[in-house]
Amino acid sequence: MGSAGRILWRRKLGHPRCHETVMQHTRRRLLGLTVTLALAACATTAPPPPAPAPAPQRPKLLVLVAIDGLPMRQVTGYRDQLAADGFARFLDHGRWFSDAHHGHGHTVTAAGHSVMLSGAYPQRSGIVGNEWRDPASGELVYNTGDAAYTYLDNPTAPLAGTSPRNLKVETLGDVLRRRSPESKVIGISGKDRGAILPAGHLGQAYMYMGETGQFSSSTYYMAALPQWVKDFNAARPADAFFKKTWAPLLPEAAYARSVPDGQPWQIASGNGNRLPAVIGDQMDAPGPRFYGNLLASPFGDELTLAFARAAVRNEKLGQRGVQDILSVSLSSHDYINHAFGPESRLSHDHLLQLDRHLQAFFRFLDQEVGAGNYVLTLTADHGFTDTPEWAATQGRDAGRFTNGPSLAAVNAALAAKFGVDKLAWNFSASGLLLNEKLATDSGLKFTDVEAAARDELLKLPGVATVFTREQLLGNDSTTPYLEAMRKSYDPTRAAQLQIVLKPNWIFSYRPGGTTHGSPHRHDTHVPLLFWGPAYVGQGEMKTRVEIADLAPTLAGLAGLPAPGQAQGHDLKLKP
Repeated sequence: MGSAGRILWRRKLGHPRCHETVMQHTRRRLLGLTVTLALAACATTAPPPPAPAPAPQRPKLLVLVAIDGLPMRQVTGYRDQLAADGFARFLDHGRWFSDAHHGHGHTVTAAGHSVMLSGAYPQRSGIVGNEWRDPASGELVYNTGDAAYTYLDNPTAPLAGTSPRNLKVETLGDVLRRRSPESKVIGISGKDRGAILPAGHLGQAYMYMGETGQFSSSTYYMAALPQWVKDFNAARPADAFFKKTWAPLLPEAAYARSVPDGQPWQIASGNGNRLPAVIGDQMDAPGPRFYGNLLASPFGDELTLAFARAAVRNEKLGQRGVQDILSVSLSSHDYINHAFGPESRLSHDHLLQLDRHLQAFFRFLDQEVGAGNYVLTLTADHGFTDTPEWAATQGRDAGRFTNGPSLAAVNAALAAKFGVDKLAWNFSASGLLLNEKLATDSGLKFTDVEAAARDELLKLPGVATVFTREQLLGNDSTTPYLEAMRKSYDPTRAAQLQIVLKPNWIFSYRPGGTTHGSPHRHDTHVPLLFWGPAYVGQGEMKTRVEIADLAPTLAGLAGLPAPGQAQGHDLKLKP
């Protein structure tokens, strides 16, 4: 959304005043007088009217904590090792859904974050991936990229995430801000997309700058950073972690259920792949490499939560007589799972370290906002696939779908069949983008090219199925995976052919590490946890629900309408 679009959103904050003519006003007063006299005549015989029911209690602050890349299986698998008031606050004293899933098929960070507070799948929001190629030009588009805006007091790289322009739908924060312009909606994250997408069009986003170790925003949101942000950055809090050691939290025996450090399939660059690890080892001073590596450690989330505390204090969130929304997306678990796999001891230990940081943050909110004044929600943008090489040692069919060789194989087959080179442009998000203009300019029927490309993809190792544009735009709801991939499909942004790999297979461009992005349970099954004794009740709920239900549910708790394009449902959490 450019500046003109933002002005349009801002204009919607006002409420038109009603104007009466003198005659209308007189009639209304006369009607009121008549009613008053009639009631007075009956006063001696009619009982007094019952007292009006008290207005329902509403939380002063909605807090969303998103853990980037956290599968639900890790929360329940390590439950016995959790602290008393981190994740256990939800599991022991809150309402939690043990079978919550992302309903869309391409389960990546941007798509997941776009769903959380909009309730809309990528088919409506347009956030079909972290990045995608424009179907008309083949140019790469970043989900929150917007060249019209730049970071404040920090360099802005090409394709940097600076605004919600590409988000086609409203969020709960947008609904709140239109109704209550005094309300504040703030998104904070180690990643730009983790801050921008939940904050919506009318909120403010602050994201970590990997080059400087600061938190910043962009000119989309403000002309200059608030003084409290400048003060936070001036203290250089990231530097406090330089040369700090990430050591295991528990004794060695506690990690028997996870895979030991130092596996050959793990990515050892950055902070290495063994604990204890010194962050900034073999560096002379904090710099861009250190600031980048910090996110792949427990200290990245610790720093993000420190900034969130500063935001709550200085913006007086939940403390000003109006409702506010705070979303905090913690990015470190995703970086760690990508490098080492969710099966690893490093991931296991990071979850426990994160748990203790959450405990401290929740107790801070209790003191600062008041335990009865806010609702706390925790979820994740996606799960994770176990590292294929490790999964194979467990007897699973697992592997890597390598993009470069696969693209070359498809193009070679299409050239042999049609006599035209490079009919397949590139992989785009979860699909293969074909050059439709080249096909038609070459006198080819595009559906023939599409069908041939689909046939070639199905021959490649690890491919479970491939859906065409016609299938994705159709009504078939019985074919496995089709509905999930349809929810990820916006024809103006997504590739014509959408690919589903087999379980335990991943799209890969490098050896080692692992990822996510499929419609399989290991990637879709995530936490959906609520806490707020006055608002949500307690206990495990085993009903299958989707993360698209989160925004309508929070809207119900806040007394707001759900976002206009939401596809989820209110889960009715009140005790």
